[in-house]
Amino acid sequence: MPGGAAADGSAPWRGVTTTGIYCRPTCGSRPPRHENVRLFESRHDAEAAGFRPCRRCRPQDGPVADRHAELVAEACRLIEADEGVPSVGALAHALGISEGHLHRLFKAHTGLTPRAFAQQKRAQDVRQRLSRGQKITETIYETGFGSSGRFYAVTRKSLGMTPSHYKAGGTGETLRFAVGQTSLGAILVASSEVGVAAILLGDDPDALLRDLQERFAHATLVGADAQYEALVARVVGLVEAPALGTALPLDLRGTAFQRRVWRLLQSVPAGSTISYDEIARAVGRPRAVGAVASACASNPLAVAIPCHRVVKADGSHWGYSWGLDRKRSLMLREGIGPPPPGADAARTDGE
Repeated sequence: MPGGAAADGSAPWRGVTTTGIYCRPTCGSRPPRHENVRLFESRHDAEAAGFRPCRRCRPQDGPVADRHAELVAEACRLIEADEGVPSVGALAHALGISEGHLHRLFKAHTGLTPRAFAQQKRAQDVRQRLSRGQKITETIYETGFGSSGRFYAVTRKSLGMTPSHYKAGGTGETLRFAVGQTSLGAILVASSEVGVAAILLGDDPDALLRDLQERFAHATLVGADAQYEALVARVVGLVEAPALGTALPLDLRGTAFQRRVWRLLQSVPAGSTISYDEIARAVGRPRAVGAVASACASNPLAVAIPCHRVVKADGSHWGYSWGLDRKRSLMLREGIGPPPPGADAARTDGE
């Protein structure tokens, strides 16, 4: 019986004589009886002995991590191609894996369940259709809602306003806001009924207010009261001591992909960094590094969505929408040291 370490794990590859199937050492299938097992140093040895690859762990498809990322990416493509919200069972069947396996992989890579991701995709589809002026009745039908009641119940929560108000460009939506000061300069915090919709940093409070007006051109902006000032104080605390953290209700407004990136960033602990490449792989789009950088640059919630923890693959502090100096300060406050010698950290605008 061949022995030795396998190329994919600490144990040799496993062949089962009763089924003629071979598996990765890490395969989650039920272990066979010991007397029915043959061990091989590589999958090529197993195939040469007449064994065929397992359909669950797919040993012929490369390293497990890459295969998992490919499965999640394919699940995302299937969801994005569907007009409604496909069931986890249908997705798992199309991918040839179990529902539980798909659910665990998808949540680990994107921070969302397949259903939550599909709902975000559909909400974004609704936004785009309403923004183009499409009739609400047509939108209900074309986005796969089974009834108008379900449509209004779901979209009211995801849009932060009624569909008719959103169709009118946000007219009628009210945002409360307040401007304050931090050790890193001015800060503006604005909230909808859903949660905090913007946290903007800068040097000029008036410029921050103009930025807010451009982002929410049709909304009614209302200066905050004393109760809201308490929320602003919590946000200021995030700037002054980001390692402490605070749970804020957030109103995330972006594409499905942007939300995936932002949700992932929320899971990066204080004092840690993550690269654009790592994010791209984690959300199932390993080649979409540029799109990840764009999602970071589009982040409207400074500190609450910690894009200051994102670095280049070489560790350099590559850009920040609110200034590279602020990014460095926030990182230092979390105990993250300067970039390694020779790393290019010259870019200071955007991500």
